[in-house]
Amino acid sequence: MGSFPDIRTNIGDYVDQFVSFLATNLEGLFDLIYFISSRTINFIDNMLVAMPWWSFIIVIFLLGWYFKSIFSGVLFAIFIFLIGSFGLWEDMMTTIAIIVVAVIICLLIGIPIGIWMAFNKGFSNIMRPILDAMQTMPSFIYLIPAIFFFGLGNVSAIFATLIYALPPVIRLTELAIRGVDKEVIESAQSFGSSRGQMLRKVQLPQAMPTIMAGVNQTTMMALAMVVIASMVGAKGLGEQVLVAINRIDIALGFEAGISIVFLAIIIDRVTNGVAAKFQRGIS
Repeated sequence: MGSFPDIRTNIGDYVDQFVSFLATNLEGLFDLIYFISSRTINFIDNMLVAMPWWSFIIVIFLLGWYFKSIFSGVLFAIFIFLIGSFGLWEDMMTTIAIIVVAVIICLLIGIPIGIWMAFNKGFSNIMRPILDAMQTMPSFIYLIPAIFFFGLGNVSAIFATLIYALPPVIRLTELAIRGVDKEVIESAQSFGSSRGQMLRKVQLPQAMPTIMAGVNQTTMMALAMVVIASMVGAKGLGEQVLVAINRIDIALGFEAGISIVFLAIIIDRVTNGVAAKFQRGIS
C-alpha cells in the first residue's frame, strides 16, 4: 500500500552508455593520458628513491625552517626519519610522487577554471552544482570509472584523486579573484591596464594567499585519497594500510597510518607557510 510505484528511470544506464562511448571513441586519448601519467609518476618516484636518505631529510628540514621555524624543521625531519625507521621509505616516496602529480594536474586544471568562473557568472552557475556533486559524491564511486578507463594502478589513483581534490582550488580561486578590492581594480584601470595585465599584475598577486589556501586544501584532500586509491592498485602507504586491514595487522596499520599523518602535518604546515609568505609579501 505504501510502497513506491514500480517506476524505473534508468538514469544509471544512460551514464553507463556515456562512459562506454567515451572509452570507445577516446581510447587513444586515455592511452596517452595513461602513458604520460605513469611515466611522470615513475620518474618522480625513481628520482626521490635515488636521493640519499639523509639528503631528503635535510631538504625537509630546510623547508620547515624556511616556511615555519627551526623547531618545525627539526620536527619534520624527525617525522621523515621515523617513517624510514618503520621500513616504509620507498612507500612514502611512491605516495609523494602520486600526490605531486595529482596536485600539479589539479592546479593546471583548477586555477584556470576558477579564474574563468570569476569572470563569467553564467559559467560559474553551471560549474557550482558540478563541483557540489564532485565534493559530496562518495569517493569510492570515483574508483569505478578510474578502473574502466585506466585499469588498476597508480594512474587510476590519480584520476580518482583528481575528481575528489579538484573542487577546493577551483572554488577558492574564484573566491579570491572576486574578492580583490574594487578600488585596486579601478586604480589599475585608470592607468590603462588591459584585462590580461590586470589579471597578471593586480588580481592574481592580491588573490594569491587565498589561492594558496586552495592549494593547501587540494593537497590535503589528495593525501586523504591515498588509502582509498590503494583499492585500485595504487602503491605507497595506502597499500600498506590496506594490507594491514586484510591481515588484521595492528602494528603495520599503526605504522602506515601514522606515517600518513606525519606527511599530512608536513604538507599542511609547509603549504600554510607558503601562503603566509605570499601574504606578507603583499602587505
